[in-house]
Amino acid sequence: MDINVIKNIVAEKTAILLYFYNDNCAPCKILRPKVQDLIESDFPAMEFCLINAEKSMEVATEFGVFASPTILVFFEGKEFIRESNNVSIGELHIKIARYYNLIF
Repeated sequence: MDINVIKNIVAEKTAILLYFYNDNCAPCKILRPKVQDLIESDFPAMEFCLINAEKSMEVATEFGVFASPTILVFFEGKEFIRESNNVSIGELHIKIARYYNLIF
């Protein structure tokens, strides 16, 4: 993915979650469907974007992502949440809901 494309998507969307992963990461594979389900079921107005950190190193570096999985949540173009490695779906839900409910 191109860095400018990602930056434009983040700037244009009211709410977006960027999910950075790599193909050799077991936790990435386990966590991804759980995060996707969370967004689809509880935060339908939020966009979900998958980024392969290995194949898009420029994007990962630009966003300061050096571990997989890493989740970045943006509201109105600003980063509000950053989670990496051991991510709790329950805690992630609480953190997203705090901002999501203010905007939507």
